[in-house]
Amino acid sequence: MSGFEGSYLGANDKISPQAIMECKICWTPYDPAEGDDTRSILPGTPFIALPDDWGCPNCDAPKEQFLVSEDPGSDAMREAEVLAEKTKALETDFTEVWHAKMRDVPMVNKLLHVQAVGWGIHQGRPLGVLISPWFMNLIQLPAEGEDWSDLLAGTKEVIGFPSGEYEFIHNVREMTGGYKACSLFSPMGEFKTQQQAVDVAEAVMQALFMEEHRAETDRSADIRASREAEIAAQEEAEKAAAEEAETGSDLPEAPTRRQVLTAGMASEAE
Repeated sequence: MSGFEGSYLGANDKISPQAIMECKICWTPYDPAEGDDTRSILPGTPFIALPDDWGCPNCDAPKEQFLVSEDPGSDAMREAEVLAEKTKALETDFTEVWHAKMRDVPMVNKLLHVQAVGWGIHQGRPLGVLISPWFMNLIQLPAEGEDWSDLLAGTKEVIGFPSGEYEFIHNVREMTGGYKACSLFSPMGEFKTQQQAVDVAEAVMQALFMEEHRAETDRSADIRASREAEIAAQEEAEKAAAEEAETGSDLPEAPTRRQVLTAGMASEAE
């Protein structure tokens, strides 16, 4: 038995649409893949979608007296719950930073807001993109049971994905806890709308796991030189962003997913 154990008792939030249920009176199963011919219930009908007056086709026991036999979808439900909890904390944390420290900084793009995009579990750890008015980062969080509270802020770590090797920076925040961040884009002045940023973030999460992008982005020397040039020009970029905000001029097109992925590539190991 997996997932929700014990009598069902109407707890729809405890089982997935794939759950195979079993009558605890006569042990007759209900498999959503098969449905129930006796009540003209079509194959593919989840147990949670059965009519309230449906009962065991063998002994007529009510739905509330069924147990979970197996639930292939329970892991996916648990994963979704974990991601929802983690990303909510992340968004709340950086929204507070936005309101407390960043709102009046010239380099921010006030057309944007904090949003977690494209999150999933990769090798046991939550992974996704965090958008804010001043950065777009690829974020990795610890797995359940892992403690990253002792990460040393500023430490660099190279993490490999099918599309290449990426440089992550360690950090710790009170609400989020320990996390690792790979800078994809900063500042965010090139985005005209939140939806543009979301579209790029979603494309990044797809491209990250596509091996065909490795050859295009495996240019460590060029990337290192480009990143060094970006750092050297940071003050000039912030000044330009401030001037744009004052003049109200149109923002340029959003970056492509390949441009963003390339920006996040790690330099060759020293």
